Amino acid sequence: MGLSCVIAIGTMKLRAYLYDRVRNWLDKRGRAKDPAITIGRGCNIARSAVVEIRGGGSIVIGENTEILDGAMLLTHGGEIQIGDNCSVNVYSVIYGHGGVKIGNNVLIAGGNMIIPNNHNFISRDKTIIEQGATAKGIVIEDDVWIGHGCTILDGIVLAKGTVVAAGSVVNKSTEPYSVVAGVPARIIKYRI
Repeated sequence: MGLSCVIAIGTMKLRAYLYDRVRNWLDKRGRAKDPAITIGRGCNIARSAVVEIRGGGSIVIGENTEILDGAMLLTHGGEIQIGDNCSVNVYSVIYGHGGVKIGNNVLIAGGNMIIPNNHNFISRDKTIIEQGATAKGIVIEDDVWIGHGCTILDGIVLAKGTVVAAGSVVNKSTEPYSVVAGVPARIIKYRI
């Protein structure tokens, strides 16, 4: 075996060793524990945030995105995709049931619930739990700001440039660059 072959093998072992060390370091901080989780470069995920696969699915977080203290991303069998330069602030919860796709440059303030799932309850002859659920999914396009304490319900598309006022419950898709507010949310004006 030549010297160059020994150096090549040594380099591969060193890379594998360093990879394992980095992977273990990330695991201790609650990140990258599952191969179904992809985290882009420059991300900041708080130590107290929960980014977890539950019942299958996957999570993809783009570059330079932050998931802050107490925020939770839980798949529940679906997929959660978050683009680049996004912020999921403190104690916001994103479930993945029917899938959540978040574009780039999206700001999600604290205390929000994004829920792509809805229980069926039409029949009186069965309990709600026996009637199952629907999961259509949620799409949040680029350049959206969701204010503090909002709820985004299943089947919604928050169009590009939408602003959701604090405390709103969004149960209908929005128009591009609209500002919505209320329970249920309605358009109050447009961004200029």
